[in-house]
Amino acid sequence: MLQTTQSNADRQVATWLLLCAGVIFAMIILGGVTRLTDSGLSMVEWKPLMGVIPPLSDEQWHETFDKYKQFPEYQKVNLGMSLDEFKFIFAFEYGHRVLGRLIGVMYLLPLLYFWYRGALRKEMLPSLVLLFIGGGLQGLLGWYMVKSGLVDNPDVSQYRLTAHLGFAVVLYGYMLWVAQDLWYSRDRVAAAGANKALWLVLLVFLMILSGGLVAGTRAGFTFNTWPLMGNSFFPPGLYGMEPAWLSAFEDLGTVQFNHRIFAYVLAALVTLFCVGQLRAGVSGRIRLAAQLTLAALALQLALGISTLVLQVPLVLAAAHQGGAVLLFSAVIYLAHALARAPQHA
Repeated sequence: MLQTTQSNADRQVATWLLLCAGVIFAMIILGGVTRLTDSGLSMVEWKPLMGVIPPLSDEQWHETFDKYKQFPEYQKVNLGMSLDEFKFIFAFEYGHRVLGRLIGVMYLLPLLYFWYRGALRKEMLPSLVLLFIGGGLQGLLGWYMVKSGLVDNPDVSQYRLTAHLGFAVVLYGYMLWVAQDLWYSRDRVAAAGANKALWLVLLVFLMILSGGLVAGTRAGFTFNTWPLMGNSFFPPGLYGMEPAWLSAFEDLGTVQFNHRIFAYVLAALVTLFCVGQLRAGVSGRIRLAAQLTLAALALQLALGISTLVLQVPLVLAAAHQGGAVLLFSAVIYLAHALARAPQHA
């Protein structure tokens, strides 16, 4: 009876974590939309508590707009912007920040509730506390990113943007892993291929970071042809900066080329691994996870190519970012299924 009670509590905690992860997923997509609409620098102050209250009167809106006018984005990019146009970009950044605060509330209050009820396993508590601390650090990292665009160059640093995206994905992935540890029974062992699947998780994560560099440098607008980059497979000036390694982070053609090559390699590795698992006759959760991973990969490749050749339309670009996190989720599900396989499998 005690074991059943703990199992039910584990399922409740896992459900809460999965709901939080779902909101983080939406947060990552909204962050991409904020970037694509050039809305991220519309809020020039960081008020963790009072910032949840938007301007409510015409006077407050004009005061907020006047603050925005003092910074480079307005002076160099949006000079002459109307108040209504400002309200449009403000809405995306405001929504992004409020959603971040909502995640904090959604996480902290149930955490305290489950702790008070004694529903949390002692060995899981450090992980859950670590996730909460990580969420707070992510907020600080977001403001650190925004500050990079409030100085001289009216654009955020691609390094800080990629770090902000990457840290969000790490929190999301770790939350999924902890939730699955709680959802599935604990008397499980690692199956063949578990370590390789974990390497695939890392590679998909690095692919997402590569996409962050593409977004941060706007490299997606440089060559909108596929499979060639213009008239050649290799773009002109590939790794042409001094030093050469800097090209991987700042030369637009090189950044996009690296993202493409990474996609090809990753697609091949994921396909070979998943097909290998299916041919080995795996069943149950492992088989489902391999099938879901292949489906997510196919969707992501289609979204990536479409986003590129159609010159980065907002809806497709946001879907492409969401597709990357969806593929990451599927690979984590596969890795966990292999790492926590039933003993009789």
